[in-house]
Amino acid sequence: MRRREFLKTAGAAAMMPRLAKGAESREQARLLVGCCAYSYSQDFEAGKLTMEGFFRLAADLGAQGVDVTTYWLKSTEPDYLNSLRRLAFKNGLGFSGAAIKTEMCQSDSAKRTEQVHNIQHWTDVTDRLGASHLRVFTGKIPSGATAEQGVQWVVEVMKPACEYASQRGITIGIEDHGGLTARAATMLEILRRVDSPYAGCNLDVTNFEAPTDEEMYSDIAACIPYATHVHVRDHFGSTAG
Repeated sequence: MRRREFLKTAGAAAMMPRLAKGAESREQARLLVGCCAYSYSQDFEAGKLTMEGFFRLAADLGAQGVDVTTYWLKSTEPDYLNSLRRLAFKNGLGFSGAAIKTEMCQSDSAKRTEQVHNIQHWTDVTDRLGASHLRVFTGKIPSGATAEQGVQWVVEVMKPACEYASQRGITIGIEDHGGLTARAATMLEILRRVDSPYAGCNLDVTNFEAPTDEEMYSDIAACIPYATHVHVRDHFGSTAG
């Protein structure tokens, strides 16, 4: 199957909620077009774009939502976050989510606790913005550690983080972004052990590190039922893109 054909067929299922067998529901998958602030990282870093400018740009592009990469927020003070929330409303934009930097795969228990507190802090910020999804990263496996250890360390961070997020109705999506999440099998094992309706996969369809295109598609397909947010590009490439 060609890449565009795959995205047409798989994309519609990317936001499909997981339902219990036999459950009656009228819910259907909806994949809405949004714009990620990280797409304009060079402009942000060069000081050519502010978060307010990004919101207006997204509205001009006809996007239905914005994904707020929090690296470029001026502050986390309530007045500032409220102003962004109002600006989004005035421009007819929803929030597809927010994104933070995390390194959950930590061998040191104290550092894992720090990661929990970090996610909890940004869960509160996400809540203040009016978003319902927070994107996080597992990070790389520490030198000398095994993937099994890495999975357990991430689970130890995600479980309390998701419990906290559940009290605010916010879902935490782990992005497939190299390191521990370079392949779908590890991502799915993490989600299986976390076992929370508030945990999912922030699915970037180009980020898996498989040896062949067919295995890349296989990894994408495996994660679709667990996708809570989706990033789409038209080529496989570096996770830094």
